[in-house]
Amino acid sequence: MHELAVVQSLLELTLDHAARHHARRVLALNLVIGQLSSIVDDCVQFYWDILAQDTLAAEAKLNFRRIPARFRCRKCGREFTLDESRLICPQCGGFQVDLLQGDEFRLESIDIEEAPRLEETPAGGAALAADAC
Repeated sequence: MHELAVVQSLLELTLDHAARHHARRVLALNLVIGQLSSIVDDCVQFYWDILAQDTLAAEAKLNFRRIPARFRCRKCGREFTLDESRLICPQCGGFQVDLLQGDEFRLESIDIEEAPRLEETPAGGAALAADAC
């Protein structure tokens, strides 16, 4: 259920970005989710589909990229990924470790379609910019 609040914030951030860049629509969001994160992709997608209705982001594709949990042993300094059976340093057997990555949830990038820009003409009117396509 905590995904609802996360998706609300994600949508606000996305719409703010879209407005600042004069987007016609939002095409995609690229999300990074750590292996140990409690975020569930399907829940994020479910809430996104509901909350983004009737916005510039309604048709945006959510791309999820999962990254593995990585740790550093405090005893020997070795970095390693999570072994599903146990959390012990494979080099020295130490069990005091620091998490380096794997609990994050972040928006890596937003893909938008920009609206054509209007430029002033010498007569004081507006014209579409030549690079608007």
